Amino acid sequence: MTVAAVDRCLTILEALAGEREPIELTDLANRLDMPASAVHRTLTTLVSHGWVLQHSGTQRYALSLRMSTLAFRNLDVRAVPDVVQSVLDKLARETREYCRLAIVEGEDLVWVARAQGAVTGLRYDPEMGQEIVLHATANGKAWLSTLPESEALRIVCARGFGARRPLGPNSATNVDEFRARLVETRERGYGTSVEEAEAGTGAVAVPFFNGVGPEAPVAGTISVAGPLVRITPDRYDELATALKKAAAEVAEIWSLRSRQRGYKPAVAATRPHAPAEV
Repeated sequence: MTVAAVDRCLTILEALAGEREPIELTDLANRLDMPASAVHRTLTTLVSHGWVLQHSGTQRYALSLRMSTLAFRNLDVRAVPDVVQSVLDKLARETREYCRLAIVEGEDLVWVARAQGAVTGLRYDPEMGQEIVLHATANGKAWLSTLPESEALRIVCARGFGARRPLGPNSATNVDEFRARLVETRERGYGTSVEEAEAGTGAVAVPFFNGVGPEAPVAGTISVAGPLVRITPDRYDELATALKKAAAEVAEIWSLRSRQRGYKPAVAATRPHAPAEV
């Protein structure tokens, strides 16, 4: 299998993962700007291995549950869901908002757990497979603020200030704008996003660590998000306090379960002692 074939296979899987309904071959090929014959060959291979389903009636293609099963298996061996779900559920009840936890994977954050706390009115309920745009999300800024500034800026600049999905009207568009927000995040001790990742929404996030000591590495972030009418500046400190309490609870058990399962964080970023400078 060539590198081009592997790249095409992964691109097709990612595209199918974002489709709510089965899609026709020609539509998929046009969307990906690939030859229909090459897409068909790849889909045929994926169908034969159980990664993709072809509906007999419509001949359309959809991702099978094998990808989800593999993802849940991977999360289980890392002891992620059982460690954090009870903490997230409690945080959601306390804040009455949508709470999520992401873990550090290389130079990215990946959503792994969520809890819905909104019981009345507007509910914010985004998809868990959504990309975490580091420069536009409270989670991204909360994590990047734990890194030396030069490292944080390198990671963001390597990706650029766009995204594969629409961002909110307040998203940073250049390095100077983002750097100012990163400094603000360090000074406050938590990240915020006000119509940056998505129009009409706001969020507050803090990092959590793989242990309770001052040298414990950063393991991920925890956030509270919801409609902008409820995630207002006068709630930031209240939400940040609740988040930091939840982060401390996760830290107390994360390292123990990690040792039991043999899991190590993908990036050994340690807790900063002071704001770093370029």
